[in-house]
This record gives sequence, structure tokens and C-alpha cells, in this order.
Amino acid sequence: MKVIADLCVIPLGVGTSVSDYVAECEKVFQQMGLAHKLHAYGTNVEGEWDDVMAAIKRCHERVHEMGAPRISSTLRFGTRVDRDQSMDDKVQSVEEKLAGA
Repeated sequence: MKVIADLCVIPLGVGTSVSDYVAECEKVFQQMGLAHKLHAYGTNVEGEWDDVMAAIKRCHERVHEMGAPRISSTLRFGTRVDRDQSMDDKVQSVEEKLAGA
């Protein structure tokens, strides 16, 4: 089953800048071949359920390996079985409605 997830990883105990840790998670998603889009407060990740969840786990592992003693993450996700829908499809649908307004 395909899933689109919205993940926000917050390493704790590493100071105020977390961009190095976010970049490491982006590398994980790329290495695992998942479609992903970074945004200001997280990353959207798209793919097969097990692959996305494995990537999120690996992201946490890497951030801990980098020295973060704690991580707080938020995860929202959605699945659809009536038709295929990508992250781009969802955004395009709204943009089309805005263009017609």
C-alpha cells in the first residue's frame, strides 16, 4: 500500500540549529529511493508503506548516531486505495482550483 507521510524530526539536546540532522534524513530518503520534498517544517515522503516506515526508522537511527540523545518527531500520513495519487497530484489539484478562482 502506498502512503504519503509528513514527517518533522526534532533532535533534542543538540543546540538550536538542526539543519545538519535534517540534511541527514534527506540523504536517507534519497538513498532509499523515496520521493520526498523538504518544506519549512518537515518533509513529505511518498512510497510503499514498509519502505517509508523503514526510512523514518533509519532517519531516527542516523540522528542518534550523530549524537542526538533524544528525538521528538511528528508524523502525519495518509493512504488511498481507490486510485493512485502522488504528492504532486495533490498540490496540482489545489493549484488548478486557485488558477480558476
